[in-house]
Amino acid sequence: MAHHPQIRVPATYMRGGTSKGVFFCLDDLPEAARVPGEARDRLLMRVIGSPDPYQKQIDGMGGATSSTSKTVILSKSESPDHDVDYLFGQVSIDKAFVDWSGNCGNLSAAVGPFAISNGLVDPERIPENGEVEVRIWQANIGKTIVSRVSITDGQVQETGDFELDGVTFPAAEVPVAFKDPADGEGAIFPTGRLVDDLEVPAEVVEGGSLKATMINAGIPTVFVNADDLGYSGSELQEAINGDPRALERFETIRAHAALRMGLIKELGEAANRQHTPKVAFVAPPASYTASSGKVVEADAIDLRVRALSMGKLHHAMMGTAAVAIASAAAIEGTLVNLAAGGGKRNAVTFGHPSGTLRVGAEASQVDGRWVIDEAVMSRSARVLMEGWVRVPGDSL
Repeated sequence: MAHHPQIRVPATYMRGGTSKGVFFCLDDLPEAARVPGEARDRLLMRVIGSPDPYQKQIDGMGGATSSTSKTVILSKSESPDHDVDYLFGQVSIDKAFVDWSGNCGNLSAAVGPFAISNGLVDPERIPENGEVEVRIWQANIGKTIVSRVSITDGQVQETGDFELDGVTFPAAEVPVAFKDPADGEGAIFPTGRLVDDLEVPAEVVEGGSLKATMINAGIPTVFVNADDLGYSGSELQEAINGDPRALERFETIRAHAALRMGLIKELGEAANRQHTPKVAFVAPPASYTASSGKVVEADAIDLRVRALSMGKLHHAMMGTAAVAIASAAAIEGTLVNLAAGGGKRNAVTFGHPSGTLRVGAEASQVDGRWVIDEAVMSRSARVLMEGWVRVPGDSL
């Protein structure tokens, strides 16, 4: 049997928000992986431990969930208006592909700290103590993200007392602003309507039609009412992920929404576009017990939201989906806005399986089209490990 020595690739394992991923500087990748293509995808899959028919990613850095099967490639920005170019790859767990179709909002919070620590931000812009604004070009979707990173004694401050539901320990707060987060050319509502009748097979829902808000903001997302699917809106992971029939229903809804939103040309293409769109269900506020045992009181939230990522109910909330929630809540008449009580609002606090999250967005109409100027939320991030990842030399 041929022997292929392992190669070492400089890498950093980071938590950002409620996600974890392996971060690389573009120039540190093997030459063949510095450009998009099969060599890059094979390398990243091998780093993470995919494809894995056992769905455990034991032989890699992945954690066998959509929140932990992630990779990031960063480089100094070619644009004078940005500090760093940020490319995100969502690695499938059991299939041999990397989805480059969207952003990871949670890991966006780790981009600024990584960029500063790895010399991708001009040192003259970094104070000895204070805060630095990192201007990020999100290359997957062609959008600007601005994060504010605290600096103490010339170094990124990672520890602090900011608490984020879904993350066990406190850390330093990293405010993140997503500028003009609509995906594409400002087409926030790809069908032109705030609420659609989404046609689905009759076995998915009686009557074969669901009320749905389909929005491109942060990440393409389809929102449906929990009640229309027979859910309360307070479900935790096991209630959905332990029910194969439920997962099948949500995947069918996602595929039909992708087709209606123009993201795919035929239903069969949805299987190779797992990262987008997201599917979520919403409900008015009500008290429930989060996965940590914490009681979320009805009067502490504006609505409840549960979202699926890569075919499974997320343990908290994807950052990009939180942007979609904030954007939809800011526009009167969407299902998200109605679940929150309707009316004009520029911020909401929503309940998710791990607790609560407050997000804000400013919406306006320009020439009859809805525009989201920016969506804002706070996350935290820190380095978990840094050094080299090793992969067999035949991975490329």
